[in-house]
Amino acid sequence: MSAPRISFEFFPPRSLDASFRLWETMKMLAPLKPGFVSVTYGAGGTTRQLTHEAVKAIGTHFGVDVAAHLTCVDATREETLAIANSYAEAGVNQIVALRGDPPKGAERFTAHPEGFADSVELIEALAATGKFNLRVGAYPEPHPEAADDLADVRWLKRKFEAGADSAITQFFFEAETFLRFRDKCAKEGITKLIIPGILPIENWEGTKRFAARCAAQVPAHLDEAFTKANAEGREAELSVQVCADLCRRLMAEGVEDFQFYTLNRPHLTLAVCAELGIHPEGQAAA
Repeated sequence: MSAPRISFEFFPPRSLDASFRLWETMKMLAPLKPGFVSVTYGAGGTTRQLTHEAVKAIGTHFGVDVAAHLTCVDATREETLAIANSYAEAGVNQIVALRGDPPKGAERFTAHPEGFADSVELIEALAATGKFNLRVGAYPEPHPEAADDLADVRWLKRKFEAGADSAITQFFFEAETFLRFRDKCAKEGITKLIIPGILPIENWEGTKRFAARCAAQVPAHLDEAFTKANAEGREAELSVQVCADLCRRLMAEGVEDFQFYTLNRPHLTLAVCAELGIHPEGQAAA
């Protein structure tokens, strides 16, 4: 089984210390030769300028393809497209186009009166420019706002019809979650690439809280295993094993691409990649 294609997600730093951490993370992960890396927006578009700066710095200094996240939150159409054009002028040709989470304190997304109503409208406008490879989000488990089990699949199909080139999923814990979703997508006529999003677990309690916000189901057996591993001081070891096993199970079912949610911490992602046969350029497997 050949090594998969990989990509990494980072978030923009909000402090000097965080900037150094992102820089060190990139120095460790760039030699793995990812197909691309992506840089997120904060909730409600709060890191718009920081995202722009991080995208430019990573592309310039590490020579990797960077996909900039772009959302519809709290911006007019004109403002949003101006941000996209500034990316294009900086040499960025990939965008992860998302509706975006509601601003802090808001329960639901509300479109700006002069903004894009949703991700489909944003994708259509970006596709019309002809400047970008467009990636979008996908939900292998029902989005908290989904009306039924097929709502996310049909919405993803609309995104592809609007001009998206590929999709990256929310993280999940069991291979069958992604495989069932992939089957539903195929049944609805979706043929474009869907990349599973993989989360190496840095902190189990924090991951469970994150999963609850995203409506990702936490398997009881994993909760038991991490609770025991944490008590024994081997949480990192278990995390690498669980993550690598998840990837290998997906690879056995024909998955060839993964995006790792790094949380700007490289060590677990580096270890998982090594388990999958992916090593820094020039370094042979041990």
